[in-house]
Amino acid sequence: MPLRVLSAEDLDRAVSMRDAIQAVREGFRALSAGRARVPLRVHVQVPSGVALWMPCALDGVGAGVKAVTVFPQNPARGLPAIQAAVLLQDLDTGRPVALVEGSSLTALRTGAATGLATDLLARPDACVVALFGCGGQAPRQLEAVCTVRSVTQVRVYCPTPAHREAFAAWAREQPWLRGASVFAAPTPETALRGADVVVTATPSREPVFRAEDLAVGAHVNAVGAFTPHMREVPAEVVRRARVVVDSLEAAREEAGDLIQAAAEGAFQWDRAVEIGRLVEEPSLGRRSADEVTLFKSVGVAVQDLVVGWLALRRAAEVGLGTEVAW
Repeated sequence: MPLRVLSAEDLDRAVSMRDAIQAVREGFRALSAGRARVPLRVHVQVPSGVALWMPCALDGVGAGVKAVTVFPQNPARGLPAIQAAVLLQDLDTGRPVALVEGSSLTALRTGAATGLATDLLARPDACVVALFGCGGQAPRQLEAVCTVRSVTQVRVYCPTPAHREAFAAWAREQPWLRGASVFAAPTPETALRGADVVVTATPSREPVFRAEDLAVGAHVNAVGAFTPHMREVPAEVVRRARVVVDSLEAAREEAGDLIQAAAEGAFQWDRAVEIGRLVEEPSLGRRSADEVTLFKSVGVAVQDLVVGWLALRRAAEVGLGTEVAW
């Protein structure tokens, strides 16, 4: 039987952001219900960065594993910081059935989780977005928020002026922005003040904004930090926010924003709820327009699996990808 290889372009043609959001909704629901088996990812430190392997099996769908590397110096070499491949396997026979370009899949499924969390937790009238980070995750993060809310203004901040100007110029050309204004913020404070939805997608080890600049009732999606030593969100924000995570098991091991806040006495783990439970019980989410909400994502393999299998089904229907003898 042939194995289907899907490129980044194939994935983009096969799965829209709205479809990806629906797929991760069901994936997170399955994870919280115990129908997805997702061991903690394996980290291997190498001289240029970190290599990770992320396996998953989901009842009724399939199995698979993502091999991903995060090499922070790659952009200076003209390469993406995150590179990956996702292998999908048949659940009954174990046969490999697809190999999906993993960097684009990672960006799509991570964006989809942010879109889902924003849809569940942000105020319905949220329209101003602050985006911290202009790297490989940023485009899909912004697209996801614009998919679930009627955004009117976007403020983009990253430390390098040329990068934030370039990202803002790119964003203005995207059809999903639907006429919203975009500007490159000169400071974190300028980006944050008055923002309804905040996205942090950086490799920072220090908070990227000050707690006192966060607007009342804001929703924060913190997706950049994926090790105990990384941190994007101030402990004071964690202290006062309603906290939602993708996986409690993974967050306890990897979510530096929460691990460090807990060590400082600003957070107790029994306050956190998995987003899969929130899908089933919306009452676990936002309680008032003034409440600050926080979605802390470290990324889990069930996201790659459900979006990857959706892409494979769509690709097979319309003939996308390349079939390779196996």
